[in-house]
Amino acid sequence: MPKKKQHIDLSDPNLSSLILRLAIPSVVGLSIHALQQVVNAIFVGALGAQALAAVSMTLPIVVLLAAVGQGIGVGAASFISRHLGAGEYLEASRGASTALALATPIGIIVTVALLLNLRGIFVTLGASPTIMPVALDYAATLLFGYTLMLLNIVNGFIVRAEGNTRSSMWTMMTAFILNAVLDPVFIFLLDLGVRGAALATLVSQIAAISLYIAYFTKLGGTVVVRISHISLRVDRISQLAFIGAPSTITSILSAVAVMLLYGAAAPFGDDSIAAVGIAVRILTMGALPITGFCIGSQAVLGFSWGARDFARVLKAAKFMLAMTVALAVAYSVAVVIFARPLVRLFSNSDKVTEIAVSTCIVFHLFFGLFGVGSFVATMLQSFGRARLSAVVSLARQGYLFIPAVLLFPIISGFNGLLASQAIAELSAGMIALFVMFHQFAELRRALQHPISRAIEIAG
Repeated sequence: MPKKKQHIDLSDPNLSSLILRLAIPSVVGLSIHALQQVVNAIFVGALGAQALAAVSMTLPIVVLLAAVGQGIGVGAASFISRHLGAGEYLEASRGASTALALATPIGIIVTVALLLNLRGIFVTLGASPTIMPVALDYAATLLFGYTLMLLNIVNGFIVRAEGNTRSSMWTMMTAFILNAVLDPVFIFLLDLGVRGAALATLVSQIAAISLYIAYFTKLGGTVVVRISHISLRVDRISQLAFIGAPSTITSILSAVAVMLLYGAAAPFGDDSIAAVGIAVRILTMGALPITGFCIGSQAVLGFSWGARDFARVLKAAKFMLAMTVALAVAYSVAVVIFARPLVRLFSNSDKVTEIAVSTCIVFHLFFGLFGVGSFVATMLQSFGRARLSAVVSLARQGYLFIPAVLLFPIISGFNGLLASQAIAELSAGMIALFVMFHQFAELRRALQHPISRAIEIAG
């Protein structure tokens, strides 16, 4: 396949400028996604604490649904960027086409499975009789658009992997504006309540998939998505699956972690559930831009790794690390200082506000280390190192957090719930730092012994 013109040259020697040109649109795009969740919560919050708690309880399900798309997308993005770096454009297109072909049936199967078990899921989450009907109404409506959401997530990863982060940004921005306009119309004007918020999200997903279809139909990028490029070869699918699996499992564990948080908060009443929901949303608002920066700049790492340019890999990695840590620390400080006015955006209840303020502060004490963990996981995914990526990715909301949130609330009540998040964040950051220093040392050795070490690292 002849090389098509790229929107951004991934071999550009000005690395810092290249990474920023790729990452900023991705940051804006994912920040818009976070803002979309905030806008929904603000409008729903006007319906009362029960409505806000019900929508907050649906957040783990949304995270779980997005996890599948992120896993497929991460695997596809790593595959695409590495093969573009090696000059293998047809293989990159096959990876993209296969990823989308896998996403559709998976989306349908997951949707049916969740719809059949939705009430049981909310029972497990600790939904009270006042919350249950509202939560079911919102989640059931939202689930009908899941396959579209899944395809949109994968499409976004594909477009960003080839260097066209601006297209993904404009698509998400269009969906956000449409969602924000339709929210008050459906919720209040048409008097649909929380179902109106779900319908607004569904319509915005339809708009987004339409824009991606137009992009690929008009051959807007380097990667060509065609039915003829779909390949069900085991080796190709396994590459997509193994690299994306840590991201999927991490997101699933994030959903489980939020479920456990709500379960731990449930004995303290609906106000505590609503407060934890607010804190989780604010935490997500800070996490998504950092994730967006990593996703946007991942193409540079993958492309350089595919080209076996380890000096460029190391230089790009250091710049990405500095940026992610700076973003995480700045957000952490801002939330700690302005916790109360941020919480007031979501609730007018004094009791909910008091609980949510302290929850937000504790949840963000060590958030600066989230930047380190996000960067390290992205670097390992770019290198195709699935196992080590899993060690880093699964720490924060997995094997460190889950035991803590199950144990500490029993010992110390609600304060134990708060401590579980902070301790997991700190410990996961320490693990990420250790792995990062080891990877940097390997890259430096590869530069000192370019032939033997490059072969060893590449293997």
